[in-house]
Amino acid sequence: MFRIGYRTLKTGIGTAAAISIAQWFHLDNFVSAGILTILCIQNTKKKSVNASWSRFLACVIAMVFSAAFFEFLAYHPAIIGLLLLVFIPLTVSLNIKEGIVTSSVIILHVYSAGHVTLALFENELGIIVIGIGIALLMNLYMPSVDKKMIDYQEKIEANFYKVFCEMINYLKTNDSDWDGREITETEQLLKEAKTIAFKDVENHFLRDENLYYLYFKMREKQFEILQRILPIATNISLTVEQGHRIADFLEELSNHIHPGNTALFYLKKLYDMKVEFEQMELPKTREEFETRAALYQFVQEMEQYLLLKSSFKGIKKEESEANYT
Repeated sequence: MFRIGYRTLKTGIGTAAAISIAQWFHLDNFVSAGILTILCIQNTKKKSVNASWSRFLACVIAMVFSAAFFEFLAYHPAIIGLLLLVFIPLTVSLNIKEGIVTSSVIILHVYSAGHVTLALFENELGIIVIGIGIALLMNLYMPSVDKKMIDYQEKIEANFYKVFCEMINYLKTNDSDWDGREITETEQLLKEAKTIAFKDVENHFLRDENLYYLYFKMREKQFEILQRILPIATNISLTVEQGHRIADFLEELSNHIHPGNTALFYLKKLYDMKVEFEQMELPKTREEFETRAALYQFVQEMEQYLLLKSSFKGIKKEESEANYT
């Protein structure tokens, strides 16, 4: 069975309402009000307002141009072409090109009338106001996407946890049979999550940013670091004391992957661990030297990972008081 979305439902109801109202006012070409409603209902409130403004302004300009061209030149098909040659570049320059189609309908209405009168202008203005007005009313309601964003957040964090577990296992055992499925999955989840979060921003007129959008952007940057870290971890061919220390640190870190933020706590622990490593005995073999170098690079990347989280103010949850990373 096919699924009817909110936009489809609003389009159907809004179109029927616009045509009915225009017909009730005995407007000529009343079905055009329905066309305007269809074109002005968008995915977000901001897009709907922008589309409505573009079409309203374009239609008003079209009425003025139609009166000038047809009355002063002639009511002839060639004049319609001439009018459009001037009108379309103007709408593009004014950044209201979305209104080209609807305003073209207005132009044809004036052409069909054969003469310009005040009543004609009132009729066309009525169609425009009803069609656009109903679309704006329909778009006042937008379903909340908070639950979707929380679901994406939890899935992404679960995948981060899995990646950390695989790195911990490899650092401790130098063995892994992980297929890396979570890497591809996380990349897609982040892309979809950012799209939904951005749509939520577009549905609030007094909000220029969304905390979840910033969160997913932060996780995306952290994910890039994890992708850089993985090859480093897999190239560590010798288990050394530092590797076990880092694995223990990552294990603690992985158990606190949440949307809040006390990353400074883990930055301090990481710094203390780096100082301790620097005071340890120097490597005795080339293999141990290369392993220690890889581990050092690993720690540097983890520092960037935590710095990203420390710059994010966090998403507070009343039920959680734990440390978050």
